[in-house]
Amino acid sequence: MNLNCMALQHAQKLLSDPCKFNAQVSQSASGTHLIDLGVQAHGGLAAGKLLAEACLSGLGEVNFVPTQLAGVQTSVTVATDHPVQACMGSQYAGWQISIDKFFGMGSGPMRLLAKKEPLIKELQINDTSDVAVGILETAQIPCDKVCTQIAEQCGVSPEKLYLLVAKTSSLAGHIQIVARSVETAMHKLHELKFDINQVKSGFASAPLPPISADDVVGIGRTNDAILYGGQVTLWVDAEDQLIEEIGPQLPSSASAMYGKPFETILREAKFDFYKIDPLLFSPAKIQLASLRTGRSWTFGEVNEKILDASFQGNI
Repeated sequence: MNLNCMALQHAQKLLSDPCKFNAQVSQSASGTHLIDLGVQAHGGLAAGKLLAEACLSGLGEVNFVPTQLAGVQTSVTVATDHPVQACMGSQYAGWQISIDKFFGMGSGPMRLLAKKEPLIKELQINDTSDVAVGILETAQIPCDKVCTQIAEQCGVSPEKLYLLVAKTSSLAGHIQIVARSVETAMHKLHELKFDINQVKSGFASAPLPPISADDVVGIGRTNDAILYGGQVTLWVDAEDQLIEEIGPQLPSSASAMYGKPFETILREAKFDFYKIDPLLFSPAKIQLASLRTGRSWTFGEVNEKILDASFQGNI
């Protein structure tokens, strides 16, 4: 599978009809295609869905369903039958892009071309493409210098680079972050040294929190949506004993930092993510379903009290 070419199909939908998605499209001086879904553009639900699906390289489907969790009425669901490629090879935001005054978290299949992360090498996920598609969580439209450096690191010409951008405190930005419930479960399994190639399918839902004009509040709420409200089912091809051993370590409640709204945790860490326990980043509730025996196990629980405090601003 060529993940960048698959993600490009989503980018082309946005380029061909930006008004439909409340998007703004432009090109940098060197020709990079810039698709704004939530920096200066309004974006919205359709933009967020397409952004999240592009982030999965088209190997996952994102939808909205009604919920009554923590006072919100909408949850974001994601389903994939290719969780390693979709979530770890594409969706994981593992590339911190810092060039001059620009900063953004990079995800999408362009990561496979840049190969800057140890994770890509560990999982041995490869992609050969003359086009690169990336998603940037940022409050800035990247300038031409940023575009050319990203293109160079991906090994493509600037006019073959497609960047979809949205800030955290936008509706599309919220959606693409909340759609990461399966991804966080996969990453946690990898951190626990579980062979994630044994995970064959994944489905998840997490509440879509109220939008905040403040990016820090937005980061807090979207993380809380997963840490305290994310519910994931993974279908795994593994021995029951291994599932029973790994399961209790999976939910966010297994971390010593569990129990506070993420905004509080982030501020206490002085915005240094490296001071935050990496094992905290996991869904609230995880079900592991065995494809070998038909048994299933559920670990963790939804924490509606913290969700409510976070979503209502009562931190």
